[in-house]
Amino acid sequence: MNLIIEIEQEEDGRWIAEIPEIPGAMTYGQTSQQAVISVKSLALRILADRLEHGESIPEMEQVFLIAA
Repeated sequence: MNLIIEIEQEEDGRWIAEIPEIPGAMTYGQTSQQAVISVKSLALRILADRLEHGESIPEMEQVFLIAA
């Protein structure tokens, strides 16, 4: 699974990072690096929450294999 992180600097100097493929995955940081680290962490929490609640994440199904 490859997720694209979009970053942009706001007029007030803060950086915003967003992963468009994951609704709600958007964070701010004082630097672009802080914003990217924060949005990665948030994206993982969002995906984990979806899995815990039984929501399908097709891309993740290719990452984990169940051994018989």
